[in-house]
Amino acid sequence: MSPESPDTAMLDALIARIEVTDPTVAQAAREHQDRLTKPRGSLGQLEDVSVRLAALAAVVPAPVPATPAVAVFVGDHGVHAQGVSPWPREVTGQMVANFLAGGAVVNALARQVGATVRVVDVGMSPEAAAVVAAAPGLDRRSVRAGTGDITVEPAMSRAEALAAIAAGAAVAEGLLAEGHDLLVTGDMGIANTTPSAALVAALLGADPAAVTGRGTGIDDATLAHKVDVVSRAVGRATADGVTADDPLGVLAAVGGVEHAATVGYLLAAAAAQVPVVLDGVIACSSALVAARLAPAARAAMFAGHRSVEPGASAALAALDLVPLLDLGMRLGEGSGGVLAVPVIQAAARVLAEVATFDGAGVTDKTAGQE
Repeated sequence: MSPESPDTAMLDALIARIEVTDPTVAQAAREHQDRLTKPRGSLGQLEDVSVRLAALAAVVPAPVPATPAVAVFVGDHGVHAQGVSPWPREVTGQMVANFLAGGAVVNALARQVGATVRVVDVGMSPEAAAVVAAAPGLDRRSVRAGTGDITVEPAMSRAEALAAIAAGAAVAEGLLAEGHDLLVTGDMGIANTTPSAALVAALLGADPAAVTGRGTGIDDATLAHKVDVVSRAVGRATADGVTADDPLGVLAAVGGVEHAATVGYLLAAAAAQVPVVLDGVIACSSALVAARLAPAARAAMFAGHRSVEPGASAALAALDLVPLLDLGMRLGEGSGGVLAVPVIQAAARVLAEVATFDGAGVTDKTAGQE
């Protein structure tokens, strides 16, 4: 079967496992939340998160997540040749070595919340892969050695995108089998904010200038050039006949291998009714693809934070997800997602452990009022 007509049986089967949440469970969770010993609505978003967790788990209250894990999907990008990042591609491999040694920001933050870190190569370039050729602990699931330059060719074939989705799903399923009950997205890949912006622009029909950010901190001239690169990438994909109603086609045309793996990771979490925390713009652009493929998958997604990358906010608005934290971060790696883990755990714990007015013998001044 040709790459243009790949076998989608794996993806179809994965999507078929994702169930729509029961609104009656969400209603029961909201009613229980309203009976807790506090003014109704006083915990703001925390209350909404607790209701969403219960609806996802189909039980009130939802179990309190206790064993988080973050998967850092790694890939390189042919569009790096367009000069959109000042960092050389070898840095991807150097950072992978840093992750494996436990010295990166995501490692420190994961230790803070007791999360496991899994580092997965799904598409490093030869230059990056050479840095960690003998590194123990790297989960090697490479689909291709970096993507194509999206200004002149597709990032990957549809078959390769499907293979990367399958790899990400397998990682999620492996972590769940190990007993992890809260997943977090992570990523690494020099120049990966460029395909992220292209994904958001292509899927939402947005102006590339409105969804393209500075990534690792480029100057104004490089930003203007990056916007032009994103515009050319989206224009090239459109000229090739790729449209927003074909999310797999958009992913293959202008995405990254780590984006595709993240899509699989998100879909597998949703299929298992396990919450998954989105990190920054790479995760948010991937979540757009996942939600287009399987709208019900959105129920499992929780926005860990608001990245300063404008594409992240555009994606979250389209997904109708409210970020739990807003700290001006733009690192990636899974850092912002990991920071939100205690907030999600706290939301579940409040619904599970706080006494009700009746149970505690506390007067509810709203009782009997509409």
